[in-house]
Amino acid sequence: MKCQMCENPATVHLTDIGPGKKRELHLCAGCAQARGLVPEQPGGQLNLKALLSLLTGAFGGGKGDRAARRAETCAVCGLNLAEFKAHGRFGCEHDYEALRAAVEPLLERVHRGTAHCGKAPRALRVLAWKQQMQDAIAAENYEEAARLRDLIRKAES
Repeated sequence: MKCQMCENPATVHLTDIGPGKKRELHLCAGCAQARGLVPEQPGGQLNLKALLSLLTGAFGGGKGDRAARRAETCAVCGLNLAEFKAHGRFGCEHDYEALRAAVEPLLERVHRGTAHCGKAPRALRVLAWKQQMQDAIAAENYEEAARLRDLIRKAES
């Protein structure tokens, strides 16, 4: 039997039995290793995340899905979304832009934002809060002023 990705003999055979469906994937050792499905060194285990993403991608759809996968590939290092999900690491600095559509929701969920704000020294934060408190008092927004006053007291103690 031949590999479904290239013309080499298939040595890795994967079967996914789902509700009413049986899907099979036949790969050569090189293609399976390139997709992170088998370890480089003997004695390891199969990478189930990579396997599932490959199975859903391989059997998932038509030309639109293939075009979307091609669009989600870094032009510099060739990393695609399935490889990123399997390894959890980017290959180069260009991957952030290439995989932006898939990575932004993940960053939003994990970090509660997509822009790096950094950390400000405590003294600068306190100064900013004092200015905001003065602005709140001038606008007669006393609840906000009280909240800021409590933050200032907590930071200064």
